[in-house]
Amino acid sequence: MPDINADFDGQTVICTFEVTPGSAHDVLDLLSEAWDQVIRRQPGFISGAIHLNDAQTRIATYSQWRDRKDYQAMLRSDEMRRRNREIHGMCKSFEPVMYELQSVYES
Repeated sequence: MPDINADFDGQTVICTFEVTPGSAHDVLDLLSEAWDQVIRRQPGFISGAIHLNDAQTRIATYSQWRDRKDYQAMLRSDEMRRRNREIHGMCKSFEPVMYELQSVYES
């Protein structure tokens, strides 16, 4: 489970996938397989989550990595390049964005 705390100095990546309600669960299946079989096993991976909006038109993934280079190495692996071609083919758009944590608020 992702743990967002103020002293985290690794890399956060939030990806958004624009999908149709008819393809949302197919894309979710492919993403879940990729996360279970490949992504979570990569060096530097800390945690992640997959989210689906109510309208089933957007999927968002949130992941934490030890370092930006670890995330980039995962993306460049032959296995993830193959999987990403298939996933992207089912999406209207896909946008990965790297973030640095600025602040955390709790109740």
